[in-house]
Amino acid sequence: MDGDTLLDQVERAERALVDASRRSVRTDGDRPDTQERTVQDDFDAIIAAEQKIEPRDWMPDAYRRTLIRQIAQHAHSEIIGMQPEGNWISRAPSLKRKAILLAKVQDEAGHGLYLYAAAETLGIGRDELVAMLLEGRQKYSSIFNYPTLTWADIGAIGWLVDGAAIVNQVPLCRCSYGPYARAMIRICKEESFHQRQGFEILFTLSHGTPGQRDMAQDAVNRWWYPSLAMFGPPDADSTHSEQSMAWGIKRFGNDDLRQRFVDMCVPQAEVLGLTLPDDGLRWDADRDRYAFTPPDFDELARVIRGDGPCNRQRLAHRRRAQDEGAWVREAAAAHAAKRSGGTP
Repeated sequence: MDGDTLLDQVERAERALVDASRRSVRTDGDRPDTQERTVQDDFDAIIAAEQKIEPRDWMPDAYRRTLIRQIAQHAHSEIIGMQPEGNWISRAPSLKRKAILLAKVQDEAGHGLYLYAAAETLGIGRDELVAMLLEGRQKYSSIFNYPTLTWADIGAIGWLVDGAAIVNQVPLCRCSYGPYARAMIRICKEESFHQRQGFEILFTLSHGTPGQRDMAQDAVNRWWYPSLAMFGPPDADSTHSEQSMAWGIKRFGNDDLRQRFVDMCVPQAEVLGLTLPDDGLRWDADRDRYAFTPPDFDELARVIRGDGPCNRQRLAHRRRAQDEGAWVREAAAAHAAKRSGGTP
């Protein structure tokens, strides 16, 4: 598997964060003294120097809005993403599998909390973010609107969905916004284990009985194209990619990341003994990478608009959890206020 290579990238990003914290950035520039420097100039200098924007730094309103949208969507996805896997905790085939899956789902909850905390550094409250999700003003990843029909789906989610997430998220460890970059380093380290867990489930099934192998292949068939769609629309149709890359929030375009994912999965599928469901998949010697059939972007658009197999179910469950958990939040706030000597 290529997980070690991705982890190496995370470790390099972590070292780069430390190195960046030790460097200073010239904000006076080489311009004449008669030309007044602006906060925008200082922001641009920090971005150009591969340094980090921190919460107290000045930043353009559009940069702040872009980060809030992206980090919130990421946080919502981690929380909503607990549902399809949590559905199988009580039905996992052994106590060991139950414990591993439970730990994974708990990790996803932790990832959501890291990310909500990172978003809060941009001046928006967690309650407001959740309200925007439940009102349909913010989104979560389209991949979580597909059902988990069999135990093999848990393996496919780990291998394909978490694998796609890692390919997409490892570059975010070098994001220009410090709190997001630091959260991503921890998240990516944990996601690498999630991918290995899914790979191991599929390996066990694909080398088991004929029925287990068929179940594994069926899961891969159903999750392959939704996983490809996780990288978003083609670069030519992407609304936010170009500006996000200019600001150093994103490092690579959607098409580049999708290609990296395919190139990573093909040799892994050979180890599994499973077939990726793409008749057009072939090695392109001229490009030194695999040619493949892109996902159905019209389907992606429909699912994002709310017309996926499980959109309504996922949001209904999230609303119910929000309502039923209100007393816990109120009790925690009252306890915190009592300890601080204030009022809730």
